[in-house]
Amino acid sequence: MSKDLTNSSIDRQNILNNPYAVAEIEKAAGIQGIPFEGKTVLLKEQVATFFEVTARTIDNYIEKFSDELRQNGYEVLRGNRLKQLKLSLSSQSDHEIDFVTKTTALGVFDFRSFLNLAMLISESERARLLRQAILDIVIDTINQRTGGGTKYINQRDEDFLHSAFIEENYRKQFTDALKDCVAMGNFKYADYTNKIYVSIFREKASEYRKILKLDNRDNVRATFYAEVLDLIASYESGFGDLLQKQATVKGRKLTTWEVDGLFKTFESQAHWKPLIEKARMKMASRDLAFRDALHLQLKEYITPVQHEDYERFLGEKSKELAERLEDAKDVMKRLKERE
Repeated sequence: MSKDLTNSSIDRQNILNNPYAVAEIEKAAGIQGIPFEGKTVLLKEQVATFFEVTARTIDNYIEKFSDELRQNGYEVLRGNRLKQLKLSLSSQSDHEIDFVTKTTALGVFDFRSFLNLAMLISESERARLLRQAILDIVIDTINQRTGGGTKYINQRDEDFLHSAFIEENYRKQFTDALKDCVAMGNFKYADYTNKIYVSIFREKASEYRKILKLDNRDNVRATFYAEVLDLIASYESGFGDLLQKQATVKGRKLTTWEVDGLFKTFESQAHWKPLIEKARMKMASRDLAFRDALHLQLKEYITPVQHEDYERFLGEKSKELAERLEDAKDVMKRLKERE
């Protein structure tokens, strides 16, 4: 989907929280600044010159988006840190420093806050072109680190395989309970699976497929994040057990109406609420950032993806599922040899 970075704080923060994309953007931008505390910083006047706007325009954005810019690296230097910056400036013959000589407080942008500003300024053609480049680089970086696609980026999480194995076991218990305890045709498996999905993330399997652009060959659960799989497993385990107990009490299979009533009571239990809210936030936020997929039913749960999630799905600890399966196979082989 097309993104207007000037209007979306979540899209801006998703980019700025992605260290891999920011590093590539910095290489491509080639911005020359002032060496300071192990990084490069820019003065307001330098930023204004780059974006071909007035210093007053930069001041207006700093005032309007102060919290966001400060969160992403903009700061005002005073005291000894300002002295160190002035020393760094004085060592660069190509910088005119008269205007900062007597300054007692000076605002500086590091590269992240400079990018943040580039995603805000609407008056600058250069900022608009940079925004286009930013979006292209973000997409290229994610695709490069995931091997060309993000459909199964969830499987790069080191927790995925464990959660998938556990959920598969509880899934079997759930379907066995439906088979043994519910007087309905075979459509009951899809029907009550959809009820679980709707309860957790407000979408049936068919709706989820459309949002992620899955085809009929794709296994929906293979695209779920570990936290979502864990919650589904909890639903399946708990509701399956409830069906078994109720069928035993009544001494017969349960009717559709009885099962629907049980599920309504089951899903409304208070202990599910924090777990559901966490799962919704994780799925909606990550899918927007990594898969460019918007879950409209979960729009209010979308928040910026944090730095640790980029490490989790794109970093050195993340792996393709095939690698994890190979690792798991080697572990099982060694355990078997010990027996």
